[in-house]
Amino acid sequence: MGLKEEFDEHAEKAKTLPESTTNENKLILYGLYKQATVGAVNTSRPGIFNMRDRAKWDAWKAVEGKSKEEAMGDYVTKVKQLLEEAGAST
Repeated sequence: MGLKEEFDEHAEKAKTLPESTTNENKLILYGLYKQATVGAVNTSRPGIFNMRDRAKWDAWKAVEGKSKEEAMGDYVTKVKQLLEEAGAST
């Protein structure tokens, strides 16, 4: 299985993460996903009163400079880690 296929598979698995997944971890996944699928941030930072979108933008900006392949690999690793943690806590 190639990296793109593994990434797509884990993007689906990420949807099954428990509600207890922290916002910090969700933001890490969001940033890696956007970097892997879109590339570098291509929008301006949302305003101060749009806290949710601002946090998402910041998470994406934090991984700027990673190649799409590197972001895909990091995303797959993070999803695996979170699924293992979720399995261990049940």
